[in-house]
Amino acid sequence: MEGVTSAAVTQPRAESRRTKAPAARRSLAAALLLGALGAAVALLASRQTWAEGDAATAGGALHQIAKGSDVTGVPAALAIVGLAALVAVFAVRRTGRVLVSALLALSGAGTIAAALLGAQDPAALDEKAATASGQAGATIDAVTFTPWPFVAAAGGLLLLLAGVLALRFGASWPAMSGKYERGTGHGKATRTDPDRPEDLWKALDRGEDPTN
Repeated sequence: MEGVTSAAVTQPRAESRRTKAPAARRSLAAALLLGALGAAVALLASRQTWAEGDAATAGGALHQIAKGSDVTGVPAALAIVGLAALVAVFAVRRTGRVLVSALLALSGAGTIAAALLGAQDPAALDEKAATASGQAGATIDAVTFTPWPFVAAAGGLLLLLAGVLALRFGASWPAMSGKYERGTGHGKATRTDPDRPEDLWKALDRGEDPTN
């Protein structure tokens, strides 16, 4: 009876693992795609024209444009942070993975907020008008705003979704594995545990890459 009971318990557990594995792979692929695409979109949108208009100068109207980086540098900066967090998810485990996943989600949320706040902000254009005209109170006439801030916000949304997936399914994703090497003194295999700083230093001293 004991053998039958043990086999009956083991079989459902193995079946559960096989069921969860495809879901983990799908969520991992989706998070990687969403995170990388979101960061790329936010960075691209930050380099495009967000607003334009004409500044009145002594020589006549002077056309001015303001790129996303002129309006706010937050979306581009958070896109880079989000991309770094996406990579770091695989370098940490347990609580560290939860924190990094939360950082990824927050980077997306911050990108959305900054992009939407800058979508109708003429301050960068007014600053350029003041520089072009030499008058501190100069402003831009007939300001035209482009859709690029909303494209940046869409990139932030993709980052946010990647972070949500990491928070929800990250515990089942693989991490950087330890490296097994033959011990020099006892002829036994040794394992480098990436969660133990002392093991990482020993591996580096041996000339090994502890992340493999």
